[in-house]
Parts: sequence; structure tokens; C-alpha cells
Amino acid sequence: MIEKLKNSDLEIAKKMRLIFQASYKVEAKLLNVTNFPPLKRPLENYTESNTEFYGYSINEILAAVVEIDTNNNNNYILIRSLVVHPDFFRQGIAGKLIKFVFETFKSNLFVVETGLENGPATKLYEKFGFVEVHQWDTNHGIRKIKFEKHTKNESTT
Repeated sequence: MIEKLKNSDLEIAKKMRLIFQASYKVEAKLLNVTNFPPLKRPLENYTESNTEFYGYSINEILAAVVEIDTNNNNNYILIRSLVVHPDFFRQGIAGKLIKFVFETFKSNLFVVETGLENGPATKLYEKFGFVEVHQWDTNHGIRKIKFEKHTKNESTT
């Protein structure tokens, strides 16, 4: 089940952060880095965030979270984060969350970024029609990749 998470609730934010931490530890290994900024994200960043969080639960256990940023003037939807707890890898949950984002947020453009060496994420985004538009090196020594997916928004026809 997918539902909007009330990230300002401390207990919910703690559960969310556990998922982010577990998932990002795996990504840091994939990227072969020890200094991975997402692992340093404090709890307050979740509780005070203006982004929207949606959780995927299995038997009332939070298994995955997608963080959506609609607070921009560029008329696109940014998938800021998409994390699945390692206990729930390879069950199609990330794909269900991406489909949910496409169905819930009407936009002509969706944007997502990941580490270049994060093969599972890259394959997932490409599977859903995202196309690479840019690569760059961060000041943390991580090579990143940006994907975009252009869609036809039915409400504009």
C-alpha cells in the first residue's frame, strides 16, 4: 500500500530515516565511497522538509519511500529520493513507486539523479523511459547522472 507520509511526525520521520539509511549504505558500497552525504542527513531534515514523502508498506511495515519535490518554478517533478529497505529489494517496489509518481503528479517532465555506478537505479529509471541528460562529478568525488522523462500531460490537450 502506498500512502502519503506525515514527515513532520517524529515517529514517522524516524521510520523513514531508517529506510533511507539502510538503502543509502548499499548505494555507498555500489559507488565505492565512504563519504556519502545522504548518510549524513539529520532527522530534522526529514521533519522540516517541504518535500512530499510517500511510503510503500507491506503488512504495515514501511518498506520503501519516495521523496517528491514539486516546489520549483520550472514546471517539473523532481524525484529527490527513491529508497527501498534492503530486506525488500528485488520485489518490484521501486517500480510501483515510480508508476505511482507518474499517476499522481501530472507533469510534462520528471527528473531524477543517482550515482553513476548505481547500476540497479540506472536500469530502473531507463526501464521507465528516463533518458540520461547529464553527468558530473560532485565535490565529494561521486560521479552523478541525471535522467529526464518527458511525457504528454493529458490536461494540456
